[in-house]
Amino acid sequence: MPEIAEVARIVHYLRKFLVGKTLKVVNAQDDASVFGKVGGTGAEFQKALTGKKVIGAGQQGKYFWLTMESAPHPVMHLGMTGWVHIRGQPSVHYRPKETDEAEEWPPKYWKFTLETDGEPKVEAAFTDARRFGRIRLVNCPAEDIRNTSPLKENGPDPVIDRDVITEKWLENKVKSKKVPIKALLLDQANISGIGNWVGDEILYHAKLHPEQYSDSFSSAQLKQLRASILHITKTAVDLLGDSSKFPDEWIFNHRWGKGKKDAPRKLPNGATITFLTVGGRTSCVVPSVQKKTGAVAGDINKANKEAVEAIDNVTESKPKTKKRKTKSGTTDEEEDSKLEAEAVEEEANPKKQKTESAPRKAVKTPKAKGQISASATTTVVRRRSGRFSKG
Repeated sequence: MPEIAEVARIVHYLRKFLVGKTLKVVNAQDDASVFGKVGGTGAEFQKALTGKKVIGAGQQGKYFWLTMESAPHPVMHLGMTGWVHIRGQPSVHYRPKETDEAEEWPPKYWKFTLETDGEPKVEAAFTDARRFGRIRLVNCPAEDIRNTSPLKENGPDPVIDRDVITEKWLENKVKSKKVPIKALLLDQANISGIGNWVGDEILYHAKLHPEQYSDSFSSAQLKQLRASILHITKTAVDLLGDSSKFPDEWIFNHRWGKGKKDAPRKLPNGATITFLTVGGRTSCVVPSVQKKTGAVAGDINKANKEAVEAIDNVTESKPKTKKRKTKSGTTDEEEDSKLEAEAVEEEANPKKQKTESAPRKAVKTPKAKGQISASATTTVVRRRSGRFSKG
């Protein structure tokens, strides 16, 4: 999924090839998701932009836009697979295809295409295979775009608004919530543009465990977190998301072997890489560096699970073990993809976002560590639905 750095790459090329030019031809498809889910249509988009001059291009986190000579202005979100292509410019994409085949135009899965007036003519296209991207028109003065939905519901951009993200601001933000720190970073209402891989890179650099609750960190740790947020995002944006230029010590260069046979499980320095799920997203962690120093959601859930298993051993003479399956019958990989899609849907529709809270405890664990009280065995009853109630 494109994050702050990849969006910065798109904006760079929009400024290079489209700004200052008039859009002679605009074609848009009436996609019920890409346009329709934010209250627009392809026809409205086409009519609003045809004949207009592009004055500028901007970004806030994962959102980007074109500033037209007059309102409305198109504001876009790439979703999971969206991208903007410039015809004849393969370097626009952060993962260009290594092929000698002739370029297909318009490209597959296009949602709109643009063609400029005059020479040299420039052609651009927005594509989105999975249709989680969003394209909307905002009817406001250009200087008010960031004060209009959906941007106003999103937090500051760590590169553009780095002066806003002070040590005090971040500490107040983090301490006011009790959620895993990785989930807090992924919530675009807090800080714009941080996605899965950027969040992992930040936490590795800051030496913080992604599952640890946000309100359990010290001021010194949060000071380092701020420094890591600013450093990682600025470096990635300055390099326009070109991973071939990322520093060798970044875990980005070594994290993509999950689930692949003979894939490296260690960093060049010998540190082991592991994976776990936080906030519905797969997180890359280096345990020897990212140590738990406070309350961790995963440990609490594990304690609950152990408590339930102990209760089952008391109340059932022959406890049965079941093979793990998702409710929908999908594989873990498909379930991860589904959860990521849901997260993208929330990002693209910020008004529908729900405040993430700490995981609800299924069973109240005893205060004594590693022990199960007698009362616990008599007050907790398993229902067939898998839930628990007090008896």
